[in-house]
Amino acid sequence: MVSLFNFILNKPLLRSSNMNRFVLVPLLIITLLLFSYKADEKTINRLKEKAHQAETFCKSKNYNTQFCILIDMSLHSGKNRAFLWDMKNDSIIASGLCAHGCGSMPWGETYTKTKPVFSNTPDSHCTALGKYKIGKRGYSQWGINVNYLLHGLESTNNNAIKRQIVLHSWSDVADKEVYPNGTPEGWGCPAIGNKLMKTLDAKLKGTEKPVLLWIFN
Repeated sequence: MVSLFNFILNKPLLRSSNMNRFVLVPLLIITLLLFSYKADEKTINRLKEKAHQAETFCKSKNYNTQFCILIDMSLHSGKNRAFLWDMKNDSIIASGLCAHGCGSMPWGETYTKTKPVFSNTPDSHCTALGKYKIGKRGYSQWGINVNYLLHGLESTNNNAIKRQIVLHSWSDVADKEVYPNGTPEGWGCPAIGNKLMKTLDAKLKGTEKPVLLWIFN
């Protein structure tokens, strides 16, 4: 869309007419905003679809049906893609950035910000897709020094405990979107910003039933 914007502005007709620029530039800005809105709406609709599936799963397993955590890895790593989802009101409670695994690329960089590689293989340094049961709260050397064990529930992520995959915060993960830049990549854990982790920690400490975390692409 930005490329289209630049293409139109550089057309000979517009270069020769200030009036044309005066009329068309605001229209192009409005168009860009509308496309952004549609993209956000598409994300929300996708989240709602996943949340409804998550609720069905949680009811069948006697998990918490008040809220869950959804992580949409199809989104650019510089955009919010970790969501605390209110299953009762079908809406987002909180959201934030989330790191994915660097795979064969250097740790802490952003080489795969648009194309993560996923794997359940030990030492792959990749994030594994699938549903997880959030387990015991523990100490982390990262972020706010809190982590939660993640129990992989599917064949795509059942090595989570063996791989020491946990939910934790990381100070290198910003509390606001950094797009078009990416979020630094770790060794496979869904690492989030400190602000979002504080919110999740407060919710997780206050529940008795297991909570679902679902990473999808």
